[in-house]
Amino acid sequence: MTSGMIEFSEVTVTYPDAATPALREVTLSIAEGELCLVAGRTGSGKSTLLRAVNGLVPRFTGGHLRGAVTVADVDTRTHPPRELAHLVGVVGQDPLAGFTTDTVEEELAYGMEQLAVEPAMMRKRVEETLDLLGIAELRGRPLRALSGGQQQRVAIGSVLTAHPRVLVLDEPTSALDPTAAEEVLAAVTRLVHDLGVTVVLAEHRLERVVEYADRLVYLPGDGTVQHGLPVDVLATAEIAPPVVALGRLAGWQPLPLSVRDARRQAPRLRERLATVDPEPRPGAGSGAVLLSARRMTVRYGELPAVREVDLDLRAGQVVALMGRNGSGKSSLLWALQGAGPRQGGTVAVAGPEDPADRGADPARLSPARARQRVGLVPQNPGELLYLDTVADECAQADRESGVDAGSCRALLDRLVPGLGGAAHPRDLSEGQRLALVLAVQLVAAPPVVLLDEPTRGLDYPTKRTFAAAVRELAAAGHAVVVATHDVEFVAQAADRVVVLADGEVVADGATREVVVASPAFAPQVAKVLAPQPWLTVEAVAAALDRSPGPVAGAERS
Repeated sequence: MTSGMIEFSEVTVTYPDAATPALREVTLSIAEGELCLVAGRTGSGKSTLLRAVNGLVPRFTGGHLRGAVTVADVDTRTHPPRELAHLVGVVGQDPLAGFTTDTVEEELAYGMEQLAVEPAMMRKRVEETLDLLGIAELRGRPLRALSGGQQQRVAIGSVLTAHPRVLVLDEPTSALDPTAAEEVLAAVTRLVHDLGVTVVLAEHRLERVVEYADRLVYLPGDGTVQHGLPVDVLATAEIAPPVVALGRLAGWQPLPLSVRDARRQAPRLRERLATVDPEPRPGAGSGAVLLSARRMTVRYGELPAVREVDLDLRAGQVVALMGRNGSGKSSLLWALQGAGPRQGGTVAVAGPEDPADRGADPARLSPARARQRVGLVPQNPGELLYLDTVADECAQADRESGVDAGSCRALLDRLVPGLGGAAHPRDLSEGQRLALVLAVQLVAAPPVVLLDEPTRGLDYPTKRTFAAAVRELAAAGHAVVVATHDVEFVAQAADRVVVLADGEVVADGATREVVVASPAFAPQVAKVLAPQPWLTVEAVAAALDRSPGPVAGAERS
């Protein structure tokens, strides 16, 4: 008998044509009823580890697995995924892509139908799951009419009705606004604490999850894993949420994993920072207006998505477009670019040859000319990739953009170094695929750049690099709009924040003014150091370097 619910014993996974193993001699034991958080850089092997839990690796992914993975003493080498369905429930990054029916109740029952559960038992389990996840009022709703957070909870419920002992979640909050993410994580922790379900959860946004984790499995990128208590692993890991990075900077012991823990140790740091003023953001956005939109209106049938929004985008400015799931962010971006529906309003965009020429509406231009004026990276970036290799995509981007050969590849290497040129785009991880699309789109550098959830699947170092690339675009005279739920990225990159609710602008102002006062959209550093207006660890570090006198207390110890 094994000691853990999940056991990896000297597991090595090697994919065809790979120079090194994705996992190398991994030995790991995850106990029953643990919430195990899996973290690491983009492409470090997190998805491989998750898929090995129920045998998807190597049966459906290819490659070779040496060693053994067991779940509740069931060996994945001798039991294929279909024979583990009653033990392991898996929810991918995109819940909508995994749905097979039309309504919530049908989706909850579908998995049990495949397992030949008796109808009376099916009805009972559906009711129990609706109550457990707080979605009883959604039972008859169409799946496509749900918000992102609701879809994620239904996806979890669809595997829970089979009563698995293990739940595997891949980036469950990456597409969710902060409030919806909290709802999903509350449901997940309830499963762990009340039902003893073992949860293995991969997530890049550690700031949302790490305080709930019992164990952290960290993949440094060389195929090995480091695991233990989150506070111990994060003391030296390359990646860390802002609250931990702030604790490292300040020398706090123990390292805080939550805003509450950090605030208890923060009084001396706040006292020190009170003597220093934050540096102004470069490029406050006083440049020329490159895009002017008036009374923008978008409806889907009778449902209004955008309600008479006015928006000016200026050269040198990075604008964060925020709001809960379903608030109209994506609809507004597509309408601005000209490819999406618009029932009312006007758009005038400067041309690349003459920034003073603001008369063109991209909706009235050919798609090629519209992209020259307004570039858009959609939420599902894979839709823009159609060639067979990474190298082909980069070369084609250079030709279409009229830039020097190698420009796109150089930008890609800044975002995710070492990505093989011969790799097929569909074989990349979500973060790698997004980085490739960002490089393809950003190398063209149109006057106005629109990015829809561009940080999904990106780790902290890659997001810092991407934030620097966005700032460089703005410094070169472009206007950049980032529709995002990622408050930490907004704190790093944005000059201005526009908040939408039900298709209307409810806040528009400088980043500090908008996010510091918002319980939902404030970054961790702002919450820890409130009421002072600090947004990032980097800004705090710079302030400590500028403050007069020796460092007092624990800071910089």
